[in-house]
Amino acid sequence: MGAPRPDDVERRRRAEARLPAADVPSWRRTVRYYVTRLVVTAVVRAYLGVRLEDRGHLPGRPAVYCFNHLGWTDPFVLMATLPLWPRLYFFGPKEEDMAAGGRNRLISWVGTAVPYKPGKNDLLGATRRVEAVFEVGGVLAIAGEGRISVGETRMTPLSDGPAYFALRAGVPLVPITISGTSWVAFRRRVRVRVGEPITAGDRPTAQAVAALTARLQAAMEAQIAGSPEPARPGRVGTWVTELFNDWPEGSRPEA
Repeated sequence: MGAPRPDDVERRRRAEARLPAADVPSWRRTVRYYVTRLVVTAVVRAYLGVRLEDRGHLPGRPAVYCFNHLGWTDPFVLMATLPLWPRLYFFGPKEEDMAAGGRNRLISWVGTAVPYKPGKNDLLGATRRVEAVFEVGGVLAIAGEGRISVGETRMTPLSDGPAYFALRAGVPLVPITISGTSWVAFRRRVRVRVGEPITAGDRPTAQAVAALTARLQAAMEAQIAGSPEPARPGRVGTWVTELFNDWPEGSRPEA
């Protein structure tokens, strides 16, 4: 392989300037990323019995990973099971101020979150940040439901974000489903299943986005069909499960 062309180097430099924690030197962000991934993997695998299925479906290049959302532990389960490379980024959380709260500060420090601001017209800025992830060779994971869902075998309707980003960037859309995190208990089995990548079309028209979203929803619902509903754990497991869950209705019973 020859040396990278000057225009490629400049394009990557501009992309890195749009990434999360862009004010931190690249080498330091890399160290933070790998240290965090290793620590998270050790903690998650010590507490849960996680298993990755159909790893061969991962394209090994820039892509959008759409996953179902059963609880706050889901991103950490993905960090503990998915390959270290391509570099993994998450779309969200939807916070106006990422400096507020210990969890948001930690996410900002690691540099894996691509934030967006729901209270403002931030679509263009969010799209540019997402495109920067792909330009540097990363993958973007999105909780397509946009909220926590109750139950292992059903999903709320997906947003059009995953399909839109995949179509706009021309990258594969990969359905990833998690089973077993609706209730978290010590050594409970958690399954992460990777579906076959869905090839995006050429342009993110409204019709194309709707059609791709429908295909994605059908694929993910087929993957979780028949998943067992885990039993509610004891007080410790219940506390861990609900520790950072943000139910739109206010609580799990209301949801």
